Amino acid sequence: MEPLVLIEKYYTPGTRLYDILVDHSRRVTEKALYVVDRNPGLNADRQFVAEAAMLHDIGIFLTDAPDIECHGIRPYICHGTLGSELLKKEGLFRHALVCERHTGAGLSLNEIIAQNLPIPHRDMLPVSIEEQIVCFADKFYSKSEPLKERIIDRIRKSMAKYGEDSVCRFDEWCRLFLL
Repeated sequence: MEPLVLIEKYYTPGTRLYDILVDHSRRVTEKALYVVDRNPGLNADRQFVAEAAMLHDIGIFLTDAPDIECHGIRPYICHGTLGSELLKKEGLFRHALVCERHTGAGLSLNEIIAQNLPIPHRDMLPVSIEEQIVCFADKFYSKSEPLKERIIDRIRKSMAKYGEDSVCRFDEWCRLFLL
């Protein structure tokens, strides 16, 4: 299924929430494809990366994040697992893994437990190269400032709140994808 068709199943075109999601997702897709094109030796599935990058945040409408027009009932940290559930129902199991594993630089079971996060207790770390690329690309754009690419130092600083392991994963991706 075309990502925008699926997005439009859950979001109304022309609304601020739709625009926030699609603008952010397009920027993440552009960054992810830049990484794929710059690193042919990774043998990443370009088509899948493009689709997964567009769909990685599909679950945000179910969360409570009024600053980005999300008026659901679940905490925002749940948007990845909520999106994963939606995509599984659509039969997009590989895409669902990207949703689930893109929060922060991924979340280990130990990080989830230590931070008492309201998400399932299991490892949610990006495994495939495609999952890692989308997770990495997502860190460069916030939904509140979708047109402004964040600089690496700012990303590292914001990730530090999730723990040193997240920063280390991000640093490794910088070495792998940007050097």
